[in-house]
Amino acid sequence: MKKSFFLSIIVSLILICASCAGGNSKDVLRMNVSSEPDSFFPWESAAADTAAILYNIFDGLLSFDTRGKLHPALCESYEISDDKLTYTFHLRHGVKFHDGKDFTSRDCVWTYENLAGLNGKSPKNDLMARSVESISAPDGFTFVIKTKEKLGGFIALAIAPILPEGYLNHAEQPVGTGAYKFVEYQLHQKVVLEKNENYWNQENQPSIPKIEIYVMSDENAILSALQAKQLDIGQMLSAENAKTLQNKFQLFSAPQNMVQVLGLNNSVKPLDNPLVRQAITMAINKDEIIEGAMGGFGTKLYSNFSPILGTFYNDRLSEIYKNDVVVAKAILNSVGYPNGFNLEITVPGNYRTHVDTAQIIANQLSKIGITCKIKTVEWTTWLDSVYTKFDYQATVIAFGGKLDPSEVLQRYYSTYKRNFTRYNNPVFDETFEKANLETDTAKRIKYYKYCQELLTKSAPAVFIADPNNTVLLRKDVRGYEVYPVLFYNFAKMSFE
Repeated sequence: MKKSFFLSIIVSLILICASCAGGNSKDVLRMNVSSEPDSFFPWESAAADTAAILYNIFDGLLSFDTRGKLHPALCESYEISDDKLTYTFHLRHGVKFHDGKDFTSRDCVWTYENLAGLNGKSPKNDLMARSVESISAPDGFTFVIKTKEKLGGFIALAIAPILPEGYLNHAEQPVGTGAYKFVEYQLHQKVVLEKNENYWNQENQPSIPKIEIYVMSDENAILSALQAKQLDIGQMLSAENAKTLQNKFQLFSAPQNMVQVLGLNNSVKPLDNPLVRQAITMAINKDEIIEGAMGGFGTKLYSNFSPILGTFYNDRLSEIYKNDVVVAKAILNSVGYPNGFNLEITVPGNYRTHVDTAQIIANQLSKIGITCKIKTVEWTTWLDSVYTKFDYQATVIAFGGKLDPSEVLQRYYSTYKRNFTRYNNPVFDETFEKANLETDTAKRIKYYKYCQELLTKSAPAVFIADPNNTVLLRKDVRGYEVYPVLFYNFAKMSFE
């Protein structure tokens, strides 16, 4: 935690030195993100903050708007066959990658071969690997995907970034077709992007020449940089701190389609016992967390879905487990833990909301005899030890939103490689598979709602809230928008 604080202070000082002569420049937009980029290679990145940046560098066959509706991007149009097994994309002409290479169907074939593992290598996307039968390119500007079975939400996967054929140096120098080009990344400091002068999308041309994205998580440093005019957008702020500057800046706060959870490792004792997990769920007061860690700016949740997902959201789960310390303690007693047990909660220290949440949870669980030790780690350490190696007991984190319910719920599918709670429920797996194969929307909704109910009842995690992203923007910044997945759409932003 101390390391993150001092890094934020160092970045703030760098901002002051670099920007003292610039003031309110209209040639550069400066904003902060809370976490260090994990990888600029789209297939290797798992962090929502990183993906939000990469959407500016890369385009997919399709894009999405603020309501989650899909639109043609690198394809001009597409068709789905009557049997719902063949997807044909008609590609745009005249599109160039940032290195000057022409975009063709060969790039789509190479990208999707890797995503689905059709080239003999490990697949980069589990859903693609399970569902794609074949891919082909009848000509330079037609791309065809055939699936093994009917898949209701398959088309949403077409937002996947298209990479230039054969190019593998994206970790160092990402190359896409997006509205902004990658310039540089200074470790612990900033990411720099510049406007793509040859961007293909005439309706979404970027206007700001340069973007600087600073890695800053300490709120005092962010607020100081805003007041000193070294940041134009400060985000992931507490409502309390943001309100102190709302007369000098635009204040923006909205749900993010995120799900903050107390993740529980279902493979370690005593968390392998669903009754223990239920007791933990009942001991946690979500209203207290929303008020104490989010300043009241959050939406209480009961499963791994936010209400932003609309018709897929199950709104009948709030009564399954009510906050009741007496009953929670009785459950622990019934399964052999009358005096509770010790629990280590691993938290990425760069996210103040998660650290504050962990502290509140520790106090709440102490009332049923569970003694919590909070272990703060660097973001890269969390990704490696918790999210990749599952070496933890409990953690507080927020899952980034997705456009299709299957991409949200696959996190609890038993064989999914990122199932870091190690949840294993055959009924859930079966229902999830049925939902994926269903093309009738009403039936898909029914299956996904049942998946949510199963998660709530078996409690692989405690589903806490969709925390608002509270942002302060320079008075003349326009075009900051919220999407159903985390996306900083710089091409939409401008200075008045």
